[in-house]
Parts: sequence; structure tokens; C-alpha cells
Amino acid sequence: MLEVRHLVKNFGALKASDGIDFDVAEGETHAVIGPNGAGKTTFISQLAGNLRPDAGSVRFAGADITALSAPRRARMGLARSFQITSVYPEFSALDNVALAVQAHSGHSFRFWRKAQGDVTLVEPAERVLAEVGLLPRKNVLAANLAHGEQRQLEVAMALATNPRLLLLDEPMAGMGTEESQRMIELLSRLKQTKTIILVEHDMDAVFRLADRISVLVYGRVIATGTPEEIKMNDEVRKAYLGEEV
Repeated sequence: MLEVRHLVKNFGALKASDGIDFDVAEGETHAVIGPNGAGKTTFISQLAGNLRPDAGSVRFAGADITALSAPRRARMGLARSFQITSVYPEFSALDNVALAVQAHSGHSFRFWRKAQGDVTLVEPAERVLAEVGLLPRKNVLAANLAHGEQRQLEVAMALATNPRLLLLDEPMAGMGTEESQRMIELLSRLKQTKTIILVEHDMDAVFRLADRISVLVYGRVIATGTPEEIKMNDEVRKAYLGEEV
């Protein structure tokens, strides 16, 4: 579904992406891990179209999307959640998701009215909220949701665009143990029907959810393999997991 070849992104003398090769098969959950400053968010931003690479290519479903904008990639079926929660705090949970439905379906924004008055927005929004476990909280302002619920809401907004590929950038960032467990359970359900790229620091989540893992260090992929292969890789254990080998 996604094929990345020789991706390069420089910020002055810093090589944030240093010739990255990467691919994701349809139906796969492919995790990207690495220490802080490894270039994970920069990499995801190039996949989503928020950053333009200096060299290399990105192909999605057979099409070269390297030069396409983030909105055009979203219309093709790429949806991204961000490391820092990005919901509309003054809107209810339902209105946040309805807005995502509206954007994806091509509704006009010229005559914005309360989303709850439009059944063509409400019904799909409620289905997505039910999928992520937030339907009972649909009328709560996003600002008043717990942090973990806000992260669930952000995933719901991504799902509302009916994506072929989900790019999840640290969906468990800032969560406590119980909130993280709920997110792991949600992603376990989603991986049954969605193709996912998961950037995450929570190793328990990564090893439970990923079919394959790529390890990024200083902008380079130093290893790709199954969770068991990554656990046993000496270079990974030394560079990232902090173990003596």
C-alpha cells in the first residue's frame, strides 16, 4: 500500500531523514520506534504531506504522491493523528467528528450551521464515536474530555475520513496506565480492518500491536522485522533499548 524509497530531509546540517526505505502492506500494522530526536515525526510528516522531502519518493496504492499536498493525500485515503492533541476544544465530541465527516464528504463550509442539525453528518459521526467508545460522551465539549478521551476523539476524527491508511503519531502520549490500556484495546480492534503506521514510545503497545517494526536512529532505519526479531536484534538493543550486548 505504501512504498518509501531513499527519503531525505535536511534541516541545515541536520539529517532528519537519511535515505529511509520503508513499506507497508495492506492490512498491516507497521510500527516506527526510536529514541527522541530520531526523526520519527519528521518522517510521518513527509508521509502525510505536511513536509516535502528533499529527495526520495513516496508511493501510495501505486501512485507517486511525493509532490502532493496533505489535503490531496487525505482525499486519497491517508489520515493522520498528531503527537500533540489537535481537536477543536470549543466543539462537542460529536461536532468535532461531524466536521471531519463534512470535510471528507465535500459539504460546503460556506453556510456553517450546527452539525447536529444535519443527519447526513450526525449518523456517520455517531457510528465512529461508537467505534472508539465515545458515543456516551458525544455532547461533552472536547475541552472537558479527559486527556485519553481527547486522544480517542482525535482517532475518531481520522476514522471519519474513511482512510485506507492511518498514520498515528504517538497516540498514547501523556496517558496514564488505564488510558493507555483503553487505547491499546481500541487499536487492537482497528488493526483488524485498517492498515496502520504507528509511531509510539510505549513498547508494550508496540510489541502487542505491530506486525512489523522499523527502528529509526539519527534519521536512519537500522532494522526492520517482526517484534521477536527486533527484540533479539543486538544493534537495536544497544542503540535503542539500552541493553548491553
